[in-house]
Amino acid sequence: MSENSTFAPEDCNSSYKPHASNLRRAGKKCSWASYMTNSPTLIVMIGLPARGKTYVSKKLTRYLNWIGVPTKVFNLGVYRREAVKSYQSYDFFRHDNEEAMKIRKRCALVALEDVKAYFTEESGQIAVFDATNTTRERRDMILNFAKQNAFKVFFVESVCDDPDVIAANILEVKVSSPDYPERNRENVMEDFLKRIECYKVTYQPLDPDNYDKDLSFIKVINVGQRFLVNRVQDYIQSKIVYYLMNIHVHPRTIYLCRHGESEFNLLGKIGGDSGLSLRGKQFAHALKKFLEEQEIQDLKVWTSQLKRTIQTAESLGVTYEQWKILNEIDAGVCEEMTYSEIEQRYPEEFALRDQEKYLYRYPGGESYQDLVQRLEPVIMELERQGNILVISHQAVMRCLLAYFLDKGADELPYLRCPLHIIFKLTPVAYGCKVETITLNVDAVDTHRDKPTHNFPKSQTPVRMRRNSFTPLSSSNTIRRPRNYSVGSRPLKPLSPLRALDMQEGADQPKTQVQQGSAQATEHPQKALEFANGHREVENLLAEHRHPSMASLTLLS
Repeated sequence: MSENSTFAPEDCNSSYKPHASNLRRAGKKCSWASYMTNSPTLIVMIGLPARGKTYVSKKLTRYLNWIGVPTKVFNLGVYRREAVKSYQSYDFFRHDNEEAMKIRKRCALVALEDVKAYFTEESGQIAVFDATNTTRERRDMILNFAKQNAFKVFFVESVCDDPDVIAANILEVKVSSPDYPERNRENVMEDFLKRIECYKVTYQPLDPDNYDKDLSFIKVINVGQRFLVNRVQDYIQSKIVYYLMNIHVHPRTIYLCRHGESEFNLLGKIGGDSGLSLRGKQFAHALKKFLEEQEIQDLKVWTSQLKRTIQTAESLGVTYEQWKILNEIDAGVCEEMTYSEIEQRYPEEFALRDQEKYLYRYPGGESYQDLVQRLEPVIMELERQGNILVISHQAVMRCLLAYFLDKGADELPYLRCPLHIIFKLTPVAYGCKVETITLNVDAVDTHRDKPTHNFPKSQTPVRMRRNSFTPLSSSNTIRRPRNYSVGSRPLKPLSPLRALDMQEGADQPKTQVQQGSAQATEHPQKALEFANGHREVENLLAEHRHPSMASLTLLS
């Protein structure tokens, strides 16, 4: 197809549309909802077979979904296997097999139509087109499709000329492929190597100096030994590049566990900075014995900056690193309270958190969504590391597990992470193998199951309020989200400042802030209202502050 050719969905045969019913919602149109991108982005994989394209596609999709960007992989092999029920041999991939070439092109067109449906009908933000895409003709077709639909395109080319890496990839992944039901290692290796040779005949790598100099892409060379980045054009593309430059495929093991049981765990209190209980100290010693028995090479240990994780690590007798961003979720005004106390003092807040736990933010504290954003640097560093033990907290551990196990926002806040249990994670080809290890030290159960009761329809859904402000029990329904699209900030007039009308030297009455501060120490509900009211005043001042006052703000 030439550069001036157009994408023609009418060429697609409806019989070649696998899973179309799942990808399209009949009669329902969803508007594009921008979160981290200003238009849908199509990530296009490029590379010969057995170069790790599917590995990168799945890993990148898992990461983007975890940080809150709706992403889906469209693997062309799935479409091809749906169109051609039984695979015979590498002859199907010969460039002179005209019938097979037509089938492969139709499958690509159908997959792109499903990409379009995902963007326009399901409010998807990123689609990963996982295929070889080794010819300029195929890539030009994709570019024309994206241009007609106003989608951005970012190419990811995986280049590898290391025969050992290629052979290992074939044996680890391709032997179990649906294309080879007999699973004969020698036959699979022989046929797949011939398939690669078929692609090499027409392979046209990205040309950063001439033909492809205006495209946005990253070349990943020999599994991350080198990178070539060209014309990164927006925020999400830069995040993709940064992520791909941090991952590696070397064998390693990640151990995740919570601190030993704490004094506050025994009392049923959340948050705080209490030390270990007697059983918590017993767990710390059992953990030391376990690690010594494992004889793990070059093990790194990370903790938060809270006492209970530090005391757990101290018992190991090894060097450890403290990370503030590994601290437990901030419960705000609910810190050091039991769930019963929260339900009694702030019943509406308690109900709102049960309604949608991932998005709910404690007044003056954090939500799980906030915590995921806070932990993103930890994920980047974990991807770079070898063998490592992370001693953290329940909410933090849930977020980390959700990343490695590809769990969504609905499941994440309810993942079971008991005290005195070690999770052993071993990255494998397309996911992560999980083992749980019990050290036989009893501890209290801090898990709360997902509530099954129905919520009243009159109650404002947390999802509508999102996580852009703290859910409140206050009757004041005007709330300004933290992030607004350009030009959509609500304007709210400021009332005159009474202090300006006072005569010099006259006694000034207490301001509402001063009165609120005094009352807050006596009444918990007023403390909540005062904290939220004070935050509104700060937001309004920030909106209406004149540029000339910027220097005063910095000096104050």
